[in-house]
Amino acid sequence: MGGGGARSAYQVGVLRSIARRHPKLATPILTGVSAGAINTAYLANDAGEFAEKIERMRQHWLELTTERVFRADSLSLLRIASRWGVKLVSGGRRIAKQPRGMVDTTPLREFLSQTLNCANGALPGIAENLRRGSLHAAAVTTTDYATGRSITHVQSSGAPMWMRPHRVSIEAPLTIDHVMASAALPLFFPAVRVGGTWHGDGGVGLTAPLSPALHLGAERLLAISTRYERTTIDVAPPAEEQRYPPPAQVVGLMFNAVFLDLLDQDAMNLDRINRLIEGLAPEQRMGLRPVRLLLLRPSRNLSALAGAYEPKLPQPFKFLMRGTGTKETKSPESLSMVMFEPEYIRSVIELGEEDGERRAAEIDAFLVGEQRPGLMVTGFWRV
Repeated sequence: MGGGGARSAYQVGVLRSIARRHPKLATPILTGVSAGAINTAYLANDAGEFAEKIERMRQHWLELTTERVFRADSLSLLRIASRWGVKLVSGGRRIAKQPRGMVDTTPLREFLSQTLNCANGALPGIAENLRRGSLHAAAVTTTDYATGRSITHVQSSGAPMWMRPHRVSIEAPLTIDHVMASAALPLFFPAVRVGGTWHGDGGVGLTAPLSPALHLGAERLLAISTRYERTTIDVAPPAEEQRYPPPAQVVGLMFNAVFLDLLDQDAMNLDRINRLIEGLAPEQRMGLRPVRLLLLRPSRNLSALAGAYEPKLPQPFKFLMRGTGTKETKSPESLSMVMFEPEYIRSVIELGEEDGERRAAEIDAFLVGEQRPGLMVTGFWRV
């Protein structure tokens, strides 16, 4: 499960649709990055059947509000803004307390600690599911800000670890710190100390988003993106009607490029490798194996949808976001990532369910192992 902030509620909707038809679906390998790490941790930590897990996770998502994710009151925002201001005009001198992110995410830590039933930060349900055999491995990815490497933290029943250029895995019991670090949007959310160094959003350095699941032994991979794939219908307005892009639009495109676009590239690379492997005799495959992938994505633009709910945001935070230009674009990408308002989240979950039902036959065939045409046959936008 990939990132996208509040848009990751879409994953809950898709999974809920699947759970209606497969209430006892086995998901032995769970991997996630950024906000997808929150969903991964919840599924790996819950001891119930698949459908029961999804219902509980959906309920927790519906309980979210902006104030339960970060402090959005005037005093908190002003305090952090003033620290950044002093930092900038002082030439880096430590006159005031060091600012960490644009907002204080203490409420999210408290909310997750409660919903995940943390015991001193640990996630005890993961160890129990590993012991019972219902889970083989759970992994969340962070970015080590000291080295720039992508670190995949794995709790498993003996899965082999790996090391690749700029990305490595570490076997360790997963904690609330791993989840908070993976979901820490750069600059916006504060980094989290993990293992003695500061870590942030795992999507920053993860050049191959599908790789953790592949390394952990997955042979069929269901990936849920929150990135709407634009079609020829979504044409840009004539050049004379275009305004200079506001900061909110530029930042949103940067977030998409870092967290979501690489998933599309990785999917295409996997499809190419599959076709190459299938053309070789088993003894010539050098240990490689074909891996079936089903990539699901929203049928509607979740960023455009967020614009309709912008008035629901707390007044101080709404004022701050409008200052970045969220009202000057029809598709406020950055706004959609922090739109933790119940009405928006419910709409996103419902869209996930609708898309899951619309592609039910395709999903069901994939889950039972039926061979499906690859990307080069179906066209990438269909996947």
